[in-house]
Amino acid sequence: MPVRRALEALASAKQRPLPGELEPGGSPSVGSGEINPGPVLPMNSGANVTFSNLRAVVILIVVAFHSALPYLASQPPHPFAFDAPPYRWIAFPIIDRERWFGLDLFCAWQDVSLMSLMFLLAGLFTPHGLIRKGAAAYLAERWWRIGLPFVLAVALLSPLAYYASYLTTATDPSPAAFWQHWRALPMWPAGPQWFLWQLLLLSGLAAALHELMPSWPRAASLIVARCDDRPLLFFAGLTILSALAYVPLAMIFTPWEWTFFGPLSFQLSRPLHYLLYFSAGFAIGSYGCDRSIFRIDGPLARHWPTWVVAACACFALWGGLTSLTMPDWNASPPAYRLAAAFAFPPACATGVIAFVASSLALLRRRSALADSLSTNAYGIYLTHYPFVLWLQYALLGTRLNAVAKAAFVLIVALALSWAASGFLAAGVRLLVHRHSGLPGKGAISDQPR
Repeated sequence: MPVRRALEALASAKQRPLPGELEPGGSPSVGSGEINPGPVLPMNSGANVTFSNLRAVVILIVVAFHSALPYLASQPPHPFAFDAPPYRWIAFPIIDRERWFGLDLFCAWQDVSLMSLMFLLAGLFTPHGLIRKGAAAYLAERWWRIGLPFVLAVALLSPLAYYASYLTTATDPSPAAFWQHWRALPMWPAGPQWFLWQLLLLSGLAAALHELMPSWPRAASLIVARCDDRPLLFFAGLTILSALAYVPLAMIFTPWEWTFFGPLSFQLSRPLHYLLYFSAGFAIGSYGCDRSIFRIDGPLARHWPTWVVAACACFALWGGLTSLTMPDWNASPPAYRLAAAFAFPPACATGVIAFVASSLALLRRRSALADSLSTNAYGIYLTHYPFVLWLQYALLGTRLNAVAKAAFVLIVALALSWAASGFLAAGVRLLVHRHSGLPGKGAISDQPR
């Protein structure tokens, strides 16, 4: 029975979003002390189409971000030693001689806002999952859909991916030598999968609060209701709370430092910041996307160009102040560090809001390509990293410029991981079908969501 549940969970994973659940229903409304499901939205409703398309955009940016890392002008001229602390090759596995500063700007912008957006979207669709399944069933489903893939990806795909990084500095390139060096590390690098264990942890926290304090989503929703037609109030709240959550930790640990416990890693300055964005998404989801600040006909969508300009301005301010703390954060004047830390919350908030606002305004139409990319987003997230790193390694000796290399890695890695997602889901569905004896049309991926 556990085997069947695991196979079913993996089979259904391709049908689920990376940062939460984009279900056809799930505009939860608030009742007296509890979250009650709102009216079920049709599959072609504007909200579902918008967020499905946004999921496709997010996974495209994730792959593009990782594809660009070797070509940043800010990186040193040589790759990082595999055995030397602080093991910076975990974040920058491949270092290429071709560089372009524009890729630094692209990656910095995504570092400021992309992960916060993913945590917000995760929280946004959590209430509907809790309502539909209940806390216990929701947690069990989260384990099979997030926890088990995390374990498998970390155990199998992470060493496969980072072997390419090891080869850039290895004196003995053999797999046996790599495995010896890998086992000697003080951690087990998880790569991009770090997001999954944190998402699982936050899902568990949401489920616990759902059981122990059933009235708290209602209180949070009352706060969200005040922001229905006041995006500036929403921005101010996010910024102020983010400053309280982020600035003290950034000043203590620096904005960049990570810590590791085996395969579990997190950025020391941001755990409370990500909790805030997950909670904000949860509050909006509890109140109902169709009547919240995220509705497709609201002021956020109407004024999306303003938010894009504000995001660019706040990002430029953050970038300028952060540059004053380079290359050594701890050696820079305290005033510069404090200014850079305080610049991060508004840059992040405007970046996230700009993403959502422009999606609400521009991503309202369905397309077969976007639907396929959205459906396979989770599978692409799980499988893309080995393709990215090995393609970057293969291009080290070529004469292409930085932009051409990054574009090539993006296109090929996206295509390969997209195909791998489809093959993986089809194979798991076949195993589920054979194991359960269910008729073909009863496969998990064919059932209505």
